[in-house]
Amino acid sequence: MITLLLAMLLTATAAPALAQARDGARCASTLDCTASELESLPLRERLVFIRALQDRVAAEHVPGFRHWRNIEGLLTFFSEKGMGARGSWVSHVDSGDLEGIERGTAIALGVSDDDFGNPGAPLWADYLNRMRRGELTDRSVHDQAWSQAEQVSTDHGRRLAERAGVSPARMEWNLFQFAQLYRWMMRNPQTALILLDEHIAGPLGIPFVPADFLRWLTDVTTPVPVYRGAHAAYDISLPNPVGAPVSMLELLLAYAPELVRVYREETGAV
Repeated sequence: MITLLLAMLLTATAAPALAQARDGARCASTLDCTASELESLPLRERLVFIRALQDRVAAEHVPGFRHWRNIEGLLTFFSEKGMGARGSWVSHVDSGDLEGIERGTAIALGVSDDDFGNPGAPLWADYLNRMRRGELTDRSVHDQAWSQAEQVSTDHGRRLAERAGVSPARMEWNLFQFAQLYRWMMRNPQTALILLDEHIAGPLGIPFVPADFLRWLTDVTTPVPVYRGAHAAYDISLPNPVGAPVSMLELLLAYAPELVRVYREETGAV
């Protein structure tokens, strides 16, 4: 009887420890958490995870690496707005993105060659290896590689949400469209500059340099632009119904004027 009671006591005390074992720091340490496990983490732990992952990359692969800080900005925004709770559409999409980053890191560091079925993983691994070799010092080349890896990882996250039977709420979809515009600008900077000049700076009479604005907005080494941009997107109600096709020009016209206002506020640009 005493032995049985001791066993029950040990089981009861071990259960919470096991439940807490897979937190953000541990996932960054083991590099083997699945999208499902990442999706179960509260946003504060996902922030711990992405920061610890950057520290690990900086220490082991790319000195000074801080190229997921914009993701920190988005996670902070979600946390402040009470979005991204476990089981939500945002949470599932985010888990696919974070899993792609984790698996890409594991592959680049030689910890594992398993991508867990996430097609973004090899793109992130290639990105990190190219960073290590000094091939992404040109901003346009870097942004192309970064945005492609995140786009594919995010698209995988959308498929995870679909499999879970979860659809986006209106605000979740608006923010996703903002993120789509953000990645599109990174992949198509010259086209974005032309559209900004033709449809924003001139017609709206906004005095700003499109190239400076674009470089500020898409700087992945700081959380501020995405954090402030998400707040701007949150306050804008797009006319399109959830899931309806929308062109990048429509998104640019909807979001850019407010994003430019935020840019001028943050930088003091005139």
